[in-house]
Amino acid sequence: QVQLVESGGGLVQAGGSLRLSCTASGRTDRSYAMGWFRQAPGREREFVAAIRRSGDTPDYADSVKGRFTISRDNAKNTMYLQQNSLKPEDTAVYYCAAVEDIKYLSSSYYRRSSNYNYWGQGTQVTVSS
Repeated sequence: QVQLVESGGGLVQAGGSLRLSCTASGRTDRSYAMGWFRQAPGREREFVAAIRRSGDTPDYADSVKGRFTISRDNAKNTMYLQQNSLKPEDTAVYYCAAVEDIKYLSSSYYRRSSNYNYWGQGTQVTVSS
């Protein structure tokens, strides 16, 4: 079992920045890929970004590419999402998730929320216009 806890959400004006963190505990000895997803009121949960255990080739949704940066520090069992140039449409609850990193699987596998085994409770990001 892996437990995930997000932090860093809050209220920010459009154009501002936030840095979300996701800290893992429990069976962190295994190799996990991790992702960020978000869900706005009345909308389905959507993919934001994902990163493999190695940290190579992070993957982003088109809507956040160039504004958000995903990273991880395996020594600290922590993943980050640096959010810059925030827009009101980025307002959502942001969730981190983890799943076993299987090398032969493509990035598309890690874009699907249904493939993730472990989820955090979420952190609210609100961007005012």
